[in-house]
Amino acid sequence: MAIVEVKVPQLSESVADGTLLTWKKKPGESVAIDEILVEIETDKVVLEVPAPSAGVMAQIVKNDGESVLSEEVIARIDTEGKAQVSPLEVKAVVAAAPAAATPAATSSKGDVAMPAAAKLLAEAGMTAGAVAGSGKDGRVTKGDVLAAVAGGAKAAVPAPVAVPVAAAVAKPLPAVAPPAAINLGDRPEQRVPMSRLRARVAERLLQSQATNAILTTFNEVNMAPLMEMRKRFQDKFEKEHGVKLGFMSFFVKAAVAALKKFPVLNASVDGNDIVYHGYFDIGIAVGSPRGLVVPVIRNADQMSFADIEKKIAEFGQKAKEGKISLDDLTGGTFSISNGGTFGSMLSTPIINPPQSAILGVHATKDRAVVENGQVVVRPINYLAMSYDHRIIDGREAVLGLVTMKDALEDPSRLLFDI
Repeated sequence: MAIVEVKVPQLSESVADGTLLTWKKKPGESVAIDEILVEIETDKVVLEVPAPSAGVMAQIVKNDGESVLSEEVIARIDTEGKAQVSPLEVKAVVAAAPAAATPAATSSKGDVAMPAAAKLLAEAGMTAGAVAGSGKDGRVTKGDVLAAVAGGAKAAVPAPVAVPVAAAVAKPLPAVAPPAAINLGDRPEQRVPMSRLRARVAERLLQSQATNAILTTFNEVNMAPLMEMRKRFQDKFEKEHGVKLGFMSFFVKAAVAALKKFPVLNASVDGNDIVYHGYFDIGIAVGSPRGLVVPVIRNADQMSFADIEKKIAEFGQKAKEGKISLDDLTGGTFSISNGGTFGSMLSTPIINPPQSAILGVHATKDRAVVENGQVVVRPINYLAMSYDHRIIDGREAVLGLVTMKDALEDPSRLLFDI
């Protein structure tokens, strides 16, 4: 027997532990190499644990819902083992087979089983008399038992004497308790525990509000020039780069332009120090089935519009499939939250610590505005930038948002870096 241990993947320094979700394999079942055995939920992402080797699941060390640490052994695989037929399945086959006694089975020697066969019979909850023996003097062999299981097991007696199934079946995994429901007639309630990711998001949001002096400044953007440019080039852009031209790449580029002009917007607080970052890693808030995540576009200032759009599409797909990695979420110097995707008109985004500012983007709607003394209809988007007033003064915040507004209302500025 060769045993291979299944261990928890290496977690990042910011992730202390994780919680096992639901095992996809049980002891005795066959396992293929790289087959996903279980998922581990951390306070940032959900990690998949693949099988390090092919074989048979020999033991589950940690059950569903238990907490685990990096490199901790959670299961063992027997690489030389063979999957066994469940005793329950064997008994079902035997019970369904016609009861037909044979002389060999009822002879005095027919009730004798060879040692290997006796073990299989015990596991299956059968007696030697239930299987016709082909060995010397009618003894039951291992092959007879296997043939009986595979071929329908023509019983030699009306009903086999069953042994307690609990002694043969592996210890079952604990069932995941359903959400507690309270029956209040036509006013029901349901209590559901927070996932680790949801609990961590809640913790960080409270931390942000408790430690940052958050203030929000607003401005409005006439999106008509940007929408016109996008409409003009979107077909050629998609044909050339294989990805659609969205608005988010423009918001990222506009944000980078403002961060370059006002570096404190790209800074963070470390104790009594202000850390000015000489790079531009932009976090993009993405909703996933398990909660909010903020993957990071690294060195956004060095990326083309196509590169940014491809990265955003990749993050969106990963979030949908629950495959955002810890590396995707690490770092970030500034964030953008696009509530407009869901139809939000206006909001005050919460800073993603340890960052010091975040841009909130909203739905673009036709609104009446005044231009040159005339009331006209324009597609307007309200921008909101929340910032940490401890290190960012109102002047830098307001002028930074104005820089973004100017870049979006005249997209050619982004091409010439002005």
